[in-house]
This record gives sequence, structure tokens and C-alpha cells, in this order.
Amino acid sequence: MADICESYIISENHPSLKGHFPNNPIVPAVVILDYVRNLLESSLTDQRIKTLANSKFIRPLFPQQEFTINLNTIAAHKIKFECISNGEKIIYGTFITEERL
Repeated sequence: MADICESYIISENHPSLKGHFPNNPIVPAVVILDYVRNLLESSLTDQRIKTLANSKFIRPLFPQQEFTINLNTIAAHKIKFECISNGEKIIYGTFITEERL
């Protein structure tokens, strides 16, 4: 897999924001990870995601705030990701992949 970089904006109308947190919404971590997972899955041809090995959340992401996902292969079945917003890392981690059966 070649290195990949894609940008996204999560709408202020996203259903998860109603309860996370009222009057001061932030994008839930699971929503960000879902964007990362979707981008990774769409880029894999002969592999599939086995597990999320680790992730670290550093800063919140707010609705309507653009963020960029960077995916980098660092070993045969290890893909590093990071999400950047306003020039600052907001989350990073590693996925482990395996061959498709």
C-alpha cells in the first residue's frame, strides 16, 4: 500500500454530537477512528484489518474542523496513522493487517 493522505470535515449535524457534549460538542474518538478505518479498508487490496494495535488521543476535534488522515506502511502488516488538524496532531496509532483469505 502506498502512503495515503486524505482530508475530512465532520458536520455539526453528525448524530453522535448531540450527546457529546451538549452546548460544547467534540467529535467522539470512535467517529474519528471510523474515518481512519474506512480510509484504510478502501486502500487495502490483498489484506484486511486484523486489529487496532494502539491509539493515542492528544487533542479534541470539533465539528466543522478540517482534519487530515495520514496512513503510512511501516512494516509488512503494520500501518501507522495520524490525524492532523490546524497543524497539530490530534490522534495517532497503528493498525495490524493480515492477508485476505
